[in-house]
Amino acid sequence: MHRSFIYIFILLSATIIAAVSCGPSKNLKKAEERYGMGEYYEAARYYRKAYAKVPPKQRPQRGEIAWKMGDCYRRINFATRARGAYLNAIRYNYPDSTVFLYKAQTEMIMGRYKDAEKSFLTYLESRPGDSIAINGLTSARQAAEWKANPTRYIVKKDKTFNGRRADYSPAFPGEDTGTIYFTSTRDDAKGEDLNGITGMKSADIFVASVDENGKWKEPEILESDVNTEFEDGACSFSPDGKTMYFTRCIIKNNAPAYAEIYTASRTGANWSGAKKCELSKDTLSSYAHPAVSSDGRYLYFVSDMPGGLGGLDIWRAEILPAEMGAVENLGAPINTPGNEMFPSFNSFGELFYSSDGHVGMGGLDIFKAVFDTVAEKWSVENLRYPVNSAGDDFGMTFEPGRYKGFFSSNRNDARGWDHIYSFELPVTKCRLDGWVYDKDADMLANAEVTIVGEDGTNMKVTTKSDGSFSCDLKQGICYVMLAGCRGYLNCKRSVSTVEMDRDSIYEIEFPLASISRPVKIENIFYEFDKATLTPESKTSLDELIELLNDNPNITIELSSHCDYKGRDEYNERLSQRRAESVVNYLIEGGIAQDRLVAKGYGETKPVVVTKSIAKEHPFLKENDELTEEFILALPEDRQETCNALNRRTEFKVTRTTYGLY
Repeated sequence: MHRSFIYIFILLSATIIAAVSCGPSKNLKKAEERYGMGEYYEAARYYRKAYAKVPPKQRPQRGEIAWKMGDCYRRINFATRARGAYLNAIRYNYPDSTVFLYKAQTEMIMGRYKDAEKSFLTYLESRPGDSIAINGLTSARQAAEWKANPTRYIVKKDKTFNGRRADYSPAFPGEDTGTIYFTSTRDDAKGEDLNGITGMKSADIFVASVDENGKWKEPEILESDVNTEFEDGACSFSPDGKTMYFTRCIIKNNAPAYAEIYTASRTGANWSGAKKCELSKDTLSSYAHPAVSSDGRYLYFVSDMPGGLGGLDIWRAEILPAEMGAVENLGAPINTPGNEMFPSFNSFGELFYSSDGHVGMGGLDIFKAVFDTVAEKWSVENLRYPVNSAGDDFGMTFEPGRYKGFFSSNRNDARGWDHIYSFELPVTKCRLDGWVYDKDADMLANAEVTIVGEDGTNMKVTTKSDGSFSCDLKQGICYVMLAGCRGYLNCKRSVSTVEMDRDSIYEIEFPLASISRPVKIENIFYEFDKATLTPESKTSLDELIELLNDNPNITIELSSHCDYKGRDEYNERLSQRRAESVVNYLIEGGIAQDRLVAKGYGETKPVVVTKSIAKEHPFLKENDELTEEFILALPEDRQETCNALNRRTEFKVTRTTYGLY
């Protein structure tokens, strides 16, 4: 499984108490030897035998062996047995509080988030401020919420590629989505011996292709010198699909060597010429999990070489014609004190990788990283559930131009074996329904709406006889729309689909102001018996400023009107001052003074009822003129309604050629 590629990076020396019962245990010695070689599967088997032969009264020895046994199971992802061993270590008072940290991490992998939270808290009592535990505690509390609120990704376990052992790290060769390569420890792998690290055969690369009906055929081992009796896998391809990069771990003299990256070339359907990829002169570090950037310029890989942030980090080197360029660490926020591995790219240039150092759901989680060329930094996002799970999730491959493909996970497998899953982020459908209408009258047919998107979209749609129009929009785009019709001012609106996460319908209206008729400015208020604008007027006046900016070739007369109450001369002076207050606000908002004229009409121009006013107030008829005589003839409760209609601020277009000549 993929763990065999991870644990060869750093082989720890094993030191445990050698005095058990009457003397050194044969099983214990074998366990130490296997552990020292990194063969954790075999080591666990011998620790288990040694533990069974230690009397319960030998508490320190039992606790020490249980701790070491748990460490082996944890490293091969056998979470259930690891947790059981750690519980025994705690039961026998193992003195190192790290046992609670590792117990918490195995509980995360098992999806036992409440138990993990308690274990992290217990560990933090003795190690307050430990960043790994604090990060784990946050994860334990966050993971349940993510699982309860899944993303739109659809994830399914694939039946075709999964055998009876571990299958992982699928990869499309370039843009060929009819062929897929993956790594497997199934019985058809070349090696004969079982790997001491995993207890399975050493991994090889397998390949599958689709038949004439588009169905995947049975996978076959890749017949090439790419596969050997040792560990071979976790492959990646150049964008043209002609060069393969893969990881190889060679075992010599019963001791695993450091992981290395190899490359092979394709001639026709055959891969040949496997040779080591020289990334550095550092021979004491390991290099694995290669991935070629979508532009083919860089090789990204995983290494424990000096200069990283801790654990395993993601690095990159430029691919030059004759050799590899200098290596560089991707740094934070991609890398952490934990482990980052299994990088891959989609055709959009986005980097996907797995980490156990960020807040996640347990084990390795898959993250998306996007590089901002303006800010010159990476942003990192957890893909959450259902792509991520309590187990290890890693090794994505994408169909070109789509968020669809395959990845690996050992979720719901008690043995920690990896399997291949398909994933797809369904394309969200977004429709815009709009209406263009006369602000004071009917819907407008044959109006034109121009829609411009930040992705380069530039389209025009024409309204139907009922003033409506419909069109499709894309997800993740900000749009600006301008509606216009002969005899009317333009009206601008904006729509953003950036936050859209499901099929959506956006509805938008364009009320157009007539060029030939006065247009009432809604919600303009003045202090009582004064010309001072109230703060509530700001929104409407700012919209008028925007309207004037959207129609830069018009000039307007800004007029204020009163009802019949009060002396005529006083009303005229008050309305003039009010009109001037509005004009001054527009000038302060950036509108040229020579585009504006203020005029106070007092009570001399009563409202002529429009279709929209008549619709709102059924006791009035279209074309009624709200003179003093007309109003006084109405019932008293309707008189104030008419007086309120007469108290208004309007504008009318006086010229449409400003700045043109």
